[in-house]
Amino acid sequence: MSSTTSNPTLANARIAVLGYGSQGRAHALNLRDSGLDVVVGLRKGGPSWERASAEGFTVAEPGEAVRGADLVAVLTPDMVQPALYKESIEPNIKAGAALLFAHGFNVHFKQIAPREDIDVILVAPKGPGALVRREYEIGRGVPSIWAIHQDVTGQAEAKAKAYADGIGGGRALLIKTDFKEETETDLFGEQAVLCGGASSLVQAGFETLVEAGYQPEIAYYEVLHELKLIVDLFYEGGIARMLEFVSETAQYGDYVSGPRVIDAGTKARMKDVLTDIQDGTFARNWIAEYQAGLPNYKRFKQADLEHPIEQVGAKLRARMSWLQAGAAKAAGEPLKKVG
Repeated sequence: MSSTTSNPTLANARIAVLGYGSQGRAHALNLRDSGLDVVVGLRKGGPSWERASAEGFTVAEPGEAVRGADLVAVLTPDMVQPALYKESIEPNIKAGAALLFAHGFNVHFKQIAPREDIDVILVAPKGPGALVRREYEIGRGVPSIWAIHQDVTGQAEAKAKAYADGIGGGRALLIKTDFKEETETDLFGEQAVLCGGASSLVQAGFETLVEAGYQPEIAYYEVLHELKLIVDLFYEGGIARMLEFVSETAQYGDYVSGPRVIDAGTKARMKDVLTDIQDGTFARNWIAEYQAGLPNYKRFKQADLEHPIEQVGAKLRARMSWLQAGAAKAAGEPLKKVG
């Protein structure tokens, strides 16, 4: 479905989208369908190059894509961005162009020092690429946040909003932030709640039931499988909707037992996590880990893969035909954001 954007700021601009993963593909397709001129920058020979070409884009090596572009959107993983900037962006981006990120990590933690003659902006949809594309195609959009780090042309805000409009965010909601707030809250959410907090809570709950003598299969359903039902209710209408749709027994258990598990000590440790993010400790550790070849990262990941809940879960999920159908449909569209 094509829909020309009504925002004229980028109407005559060439946009280089670097990366063609979940977000990169969605942004490129939406921008093109909004009537904007898009070139995709990729390393030659990879599957992404072939896919972008097959989907009708002009595809070029990153440096060539950047050369002459009026806006360069960096939609590659965080840890490859500093080298990409040094090798392909900094020598080629023209004065007065805009450099756009979807996550502020490298600018905020000074792994990238953008040239002083360009605008530096951020636009981040609050959803995975597949959702950004799907909502655009049906005439809606995903709320997006935007920020300005550097405005040399006086048009940085207009460019950020025009880009957000081009990917569909303006149809929903645009929220102004800054690189610091976006980076630090994003990292905290991932670590304390969405990924680190949730997975550790699930594992601890599973271990508690199994160690008490309950069947691993029952434990899996109670602490992991059914979590989706609760999260969907959160997503649709907040905590109030969740409480509306669970039993009174579950509500009472929520009130009296939730604070016993997630207590003041938990919140204090969350504050420690936030402090490590704010003072740069996490960023320094993660950069050092990546540069060392990810030895601890690989060890942590393997331990998670070997946890008994994964072994039990794999067997149970194989018997749930609706999950297999959903996985097949989502193949090639990982629910992953940049950053």
